[in-house]
Amino acid sequence: MQLRFVGCGDAFGSGGRLNTCFHVSGRQTNFLIDCGASALPALKRLEIDRNDIDLILITHFHGDHFAGLPFFLLDAQFSRRTRPLTIAGPQGIERRLREVMEALFEHSSKTQQRFELDVVELVPGQSRTFGAVTVTPYPVVHGESGGPFLAYRVDAEGRTLAYSADTEWTETLIPLAHGVDLFIAEAYMYEKVVKNHLSLKTLEQHLPAIAAKRLVLTHMSDDVLSRLETLPHMAAEDGMVVVF
Repeated sequence: MQLRFVGCGDAFGSGGRLNTCFHVSGRQTNFLIDCGASALPALKRLEIDRNDIDLILITHFHGDHFAGLPFFLLDAQFSRRTRPLTIAGPQGIERRLREVMEALFEHSSKTQQRFELDVVELVPGQSRTFGAVTVTPYPVVHGESGGPFLAYRVDAEGRTLAYSADTEWTETLIPLAHGVDLFIAEAYMYEKVVKNHLSLKTLEQHLPAIAAKRLVLTHMSDDVLSRLETLPHMAAEDGMVVVF
């Protein structure tokens, strides 16, 4: 299994990083986690075949995690995709997707796709299986607008991945990522505690309880990016590949 950071930046492109989008692939799996506004050109730049992607998991409805979907779907239509696609995310995703499609491309939500599109709501604590991928959503804390907010624990091909999504510290992160092969965790700030986001120092206090086998930091502001050379943890970069 491998995860490629198509984009690992925050909402403001700190450090020139693109919006959040992770590509996970293996022998039987090919899916995205989040699809931020810059996802489509980033996927094309990395020469990732969008037509091979079976599933897109959305953590929440902020533009840097969600607003790439209209571009992805229209590109699929124009490239004559025939492979079925599932988009799964928090409660309300079907309505939110329709709204963002109309906001960015008038009448696009009414276009009949040439491929089968299934939009699925995920419920915290209830696992769902999509082919070889089993997803368990956990609720996290990231404000009010743009929610519900979910983090994901994903099991596929004998490996387990967890992604914190955007969140302040919540005890939910311990069962989310406990013992996983790879934990992708937001580290928006270095030490300062800000509402709705996670600081690295806060995260570090709980790493022994989480006991993930590998940790990669993502969604970093300039506060953390300015310290990259001294960080004791792996930090994501756009295009970086992690095998787990």
